[in-house]
Amino acid sequence: MVLENISSTVNNPSITIVYDNYLYKEGLATGWGFSCLIKGTEKTILFDTGGDGSILLENMKKLGIHPKDIDIIVLSHIHGDHVGGLVSILETNPDVIVYLPKSFAQGFKQDVMRYGAKVVEVQESLKICENVYSTGELGTWIKEQSLIIHTGKGLIVITGCAHPGVVKIASTSKDLVKDDILFVMGGFHLAGESRKRIEEIVLSFKKLGVRYVGPCHCSGDAARQLFEKEYNRYFINVGVGKVITLEDLR
Repeated sequence: MVLENISSTVNNPSITIVYDNYLYKEGLATGWGFSCLIKGTEKTILFDTGGDGSILLENMKKLGIHPKDIDIIVLSHIHGDHVGGLVSILETNPDVIVYLPKSFAQGFKQDVMRYGAKVVEVQESLKICENVYSTGELGTWIKEQSLIIHTGKGLIVITGCAHPGVVKIASTSKDLVKDDILFVMGGFHLAGESRKRIEEIVLSFKKLGVRYVGPCHCSGDAARQLFEKEYNRYFINVGVGKVITLEDLR
C-alpha cells in the first residue's frame, strides 16, 4: 500500500527522548526500554512508553513535559519495555488516542479503553495526523509498527525495537512516503549480532541513502560504535534527555 496525497511536510519537528537505557542528559534516569515525545507536528505524539511508568513520569517532569500535553500515543509492539509506562500516562491523561498494532491482545485494548482512551488498531500503513504515518504492522512472529515523519528535508523514521528488521522498516518507509530518508532512530535490535552482520546493515543503510542515524535502546554498543565510525558527524548520540530538531539534521 502506498500512502496517497502526500504533498506537505513538517517544518519544525522536535523529538525528545524521555526513556532509554542510554543516558544523554545528566540528572535523568535510565531504564530498559524506549519512549520519545514528538512536538511540532499537527498533534503531540508519545511514541512508546518505556518499561516503567515512574521513571517515565519523573523524566518527563524534569524535562518540563506534562502528560496532558500528549494528544496521541503510538505503541510499536506489545513488549513490556515499550508499553510498561502506558498506564501511568493514562491515569493522568486518558483523553488520548492510542494507535497500536491490531495483533495486540484484546484484553490489552480493553484495558486501555477502560481508562477512557480511544484505541485505533493498526494493520495496514496509515496516516496518523498531518505528515505523520505508521508503517503498519510489519514482521511475522513479532508484529511491530514504526513511525514516519515527513519533513521538508526528508523522512524521519522512528523504530521501537525493529524486530521486523531495521533495513526492512527503512525501505518500507521510503516506499510508502516517496521521499529520501533523512534520519532513522530508535532501537535497531542488533545487540549480540556479529560485526559482519552489523556492517552489512550499515552498508544497506548507505545504499538506501539514509543520511543520519541514531541507534539506541536494543541496538547494542557494538552497533552504535560501528554506525558512529561509518557515519561520523551524521551519527546522532541518542539517549534520555536528547532533543533532536532539524537543526541537528543539516
